[in-house]
Amino acid sequence: MISRREIPDVDVDAAVYGISVAAQIANLHPQTLRQYDRLGLVSPSRTQGRTRLYSLRDIARLKEVSELTAEGVNLAGIQRIMQLEEENLRLRRRIDELTSRSSATAVVVWRPQRRTR
Repeated sequence: MISRREIPDVDVDAAVYGISVAAQIANLHPQTLRQYDRLGLVSPSRTQGRTRLYSLRDIARLKEVSELTAEGVNLAGIQRIMQLEEENLRLRRRIDELTSRSSATAVVVWRPQRRTR
């Protein structure tokens, strides 16, 4: 049995899987991966010879697209869903950044009183 210490940490962004292997892992046809690439649903890395190389993150995204299509969402809808998910993630990171930076900051509002005659 292999212990956890013997398994190296995996870089989920390392583009190491060719299209046939990525398609097999994602349980999709290679032509489907090409279509998703053309539509911008997944953007694999490219070698100098223009060969697509997929990372584990890309493969997870392919599986997500596959699940959404199985649920009846069309590709345009999937594009929009993924755009919104990316924007949501970006905004959450920004909120975290701002709250961590301003946790010791206080806001003071001062209003002068009107003079009565």
